[in-house]
Amino acid sequence: MTENYRPASQNRQDEEKILTAPAGLLILLLNIILMLAAVFALGRGFRIISTGDARTLGTLLVAAGFLYLLLIGPVIFAGLKVLGPNEALVFTLFGKYYGTLKKEGFYFVNPFAVAVKPIVFAPTTARVSGPPGQPAPVPLTKKISLKVTTLSNDKQKINDLLGTPIIISIVVVWRVVNTAKAVFNVDNYVDFLSTQCDTALRDIVRSYPYDTPGSDDEMSLRGSSQEIAEKLRKEIQAKVDIAGLGILEARITHLTYAPEIAAAMLQRQQAAAIIDARQMIVEGAVGMVETALAKLNEHEIVELDEERKAAMVSNLLVVLCGSRDPQPVINSGSLY
Repeated sequence: MTENYRPASQNRQDEEKILTAPAGLLILLLNIILMLAAVFALGRGFRIISTGDARTLGTLLVAAGFLYLLLIGPVIFAGLKVLGPNEALVFTLFGKYYGTLKKEGFYFVNPFAVAVKPIVFAPTTARVSGPPGQPAPVPLTKKISLKVTTLSNDKQKINDLLGTPIIISIVVVWRVVNTAKAVFNVDNYVDFLSTQCDTALRDIVRSYPYDTPGSDDEMSLRGSSQEIAEKLRKEIQAKVDIAGLGILEARITHLTYAPEIAAAMLQRQQAAAIIDARQMIVEGAVGMVETALAKLNEHEIVELDEERKAAMVSNLLVVLCGSRDPQPVINSGSLY
């Protein structure tokens, strides 16, 4: 009989338990005093045994001194923990989740509680809060960083909604918000985040075209950067909730056509720009011709029949819409 899978949201370790540990300085001073007392008891016990009187009491003092100095005292020292700002420690007690220590300070926790060391390293396709070409450092301590971190994946070639291959990359600003999920639900939450960023980016890019020339109503990767960034953030957040990560921001840092079609797309953009410019020129020229004819009729400067109006309109359009300076021709005769 197969065992039914229980979703991660039903696991106990999903609920982060914040520890309220006592101050470590008081425990430290008390332990030092008790260890000094154990040394005194040890010496007192040896003197009593050497005199031959009350050997039982001397033996008890020696045993108590050795027990505290060699076992109890070091165990208490092991329970002292120092935590800096924006750091956390996740503890397990005999294999079960014990709690998380988040607030900075000097604390004393159960000496038998073991701090879990997270597996954190940057994957080969990502860069985490570091200069280009340098991998993220592997943590040497068991502390989990709660600082805001950036992750930048390598450039990827993805087909957009129209099937056009594009080169795109993103940067994601994130932080750990649930230490229990980050440690127990995934092996490496940085690697998990990088993989989910790639998946979410592909889903978003395949849902929108690179550009929509001449249409402002339809969303595109190039023309609707703010809306696309918000959708991308929500998509990544939904995928990394299981790892206890919070996505603060997701932005597209690089967006170009793939090299094999870049030249063709450039010609297409240039053609579209020329068409838009010509259309604007024609609309402006027609408006200027209408204004000129209206002014001539209004002030009765000259009376033009339909044929002369057509000739005037043709000449004005040639002058206004031509790509070169017109060459004037002086006509001393008549149209007829």
